[in-house]
Formats: sequence, C-alpha cells, structure tokens
Amino acid sequence: MVKSKHKLRKRGRGTLATIAGLLVLSALLRVGDYVGHAVALEAETPQHSEMSDPKQPSDVQAVLNALQARENRVIEKERKLRLRMAALREADLKIAKRLEELRAAELTLRETLALADNAAEADIAKLTNVYENMKPKEASQLFETMDPSFAAGFLGRMKPAAAAGIMAGLSPEVAYSISVVLVGRNASVPTE
Repeated sequence: MVKSKHKLRKRGRGTLATIAGLLVLSALLRVGDYVGHAVALEAETPQHSEMSDPKQPSDVQAVLNALQARENRVIEKERKLRLRMAALREADLKIAKRLEELRAAELTLRETLALADNAAEADIAKLTNVYENMKPKEASQLFETMDPSFAAGFLGRMKPAAAAGIMAGLSPEVAYSISVVLVGRNASVPTE
C-alpha cells in the first residue's frame, strides 16, 4: 500500500508537471502569435522617413495653406466687423446728440409759439375790445367791408349787446353771411 501511494503521488506529480508545461507552452504560443502579428503590422506600416507616396506632403501643405487662408479671411472679417461696430457706436452717439438738440429746439419752438399765440391772442382781444367800444354805426361800416368769416371771428368774441348793435347796422346780405359763418363754426363739434 505504501508503494501504491508513492506511485500515485509520483504519477500525480507527473500529471501536474505535464499540465503546467502545456499551460506555459500555450502562453508562449499566444505571446508568440501576438509578437508575430505585431512584427507583421510593423513591417506593413511605412516609416515617416520612407514615405512611398510623394503626394502626401503636398496634400498636407495644401490643407495647411487652405486653413491659413481661411484664418486670414476670418481675421479680416473680424477686423472689418470691429470697424463697423465702432462706426455704429459713433453714429449712435451722434444720433443721440442730434436727438437731444432736436428736443431742445422743439422746446424752444414751443415756447416761442406759445409766446406768439399769447401775443396774437392779446392783439385780437385788444382789437375786439376796440370794435366793441366803437359806435355801432361806425363799426358796422368797417364790418361791411370785411370778409364774412373774418368779421364773424370778431363778432363771436364780442359781448352780445355790442355784436347786436354792429349786426343791426349791416346790410341784410352781409349780416346773413356773417350769421351763417357764426352758426356753422361749431356745427362739426360732436354733441356727445
């Protein structure tokens, strides 16, 4: 029994050694396969110093030239855009300044027109007062020669008693024309 155990152990060791050897051999074959494959790839790949295609450097140069030309165009467009933006900012400032000047001129014009309107209103009020204080017969002679719409403007501003005295001294045709203008002045004003 001792002998058979010893034989089994020896046989077991031999089996283990055989399996280990096969594993190592398998590993070497695999590594060798990869190394062979890598060597084959290396042999197929051209080295930079051994370029077989003479067109490749000119193609690369053409691409580089095209990229450089495009970059130059972009730089030029950016420069023009910056110049245009600066011109637009300057134009905006000039427009803003001009608008401020126009607003100031408009305010001055409004003040001037208000003064002129007030002066004209004051002149008309004075003249109306003069006509009111004239004798009706003398005022009627003046109103007889006036344009009916012009005369109606004065008569509409007068006190009713003074206007009635002047109208009474006018010829019926002139009095009628002035009356039509006086009545029609506010005819287009909406009632409600």
